[in-house]
Amino acid sequence: MNKLVFFVGTAGTGKSYIARVLSQHFSWAYLDMDTVGTRFVNKMLTMSGRSADDRDSKFYKEHLRDLPYEAITDLALENLEAKQNAALIAPFTKELAIPNWIDEVLKRKGFTIRDVDIKVMIIEVENTEIAKQRIEARGFSRDEWKLEHWDEFKERISAPEIAWNIPDSSILKFDNSGLLTEEKLEMLIRFIKGEES
Repeated sequence: MNKLVFFVGTAGTGKSYIARVLSQHFSWAYLDMDTVGTRFVNKMLTMSGRSADDRDSKFYKEHLRDLPYEAITDLALENLEAKQNAALIAPFTKELAIPNWIDEVLKRKGFTIRDVDIKVMIIEVENTEIAKQRIEARGFSRDEWKLEHWDEFKERISAPEIAWNIPDSSILKFDNSGLLTEEKLEMLIRFIKGEES
């Protein structure tokens, strides 16, 4: 059974880092929403006379927000058809809260939730200052609003609600505040494999 592994969490938690490290241990398509969608979203924003870094306007949320999510899920489905695992890296905040979202996505290619091993890894940092330091260090212009309005932004940082019909054993909250030790890495590997801790 092929796997879809979702790495979710807010900015600065280290979703991409954890997924990249685990890519050394698993064969999967590595699908980061920022890589897949940012160029296109930025272009569409500037073509509409807006800042390329605008991720908070009504226009972005109504017309552009969902497109990169649709793109990486379509890519993941094509990999499932090719009998390949896929890792999807994005916040997925809205999608995780919709009970039948994953069922509807899988149905587009004739799959059901019984055909795919779904894992959701929620990457968190207990100390929001660590997230802020990581966001500052990566230097993305689209993060300027977050840093300039940090008190407001950090109030939004919370574990996503997961309403999908998947077992609790398929969901893992991981605090990525400190170093990724061999012990922690082994625990993440066991989770993805579906082995008992």
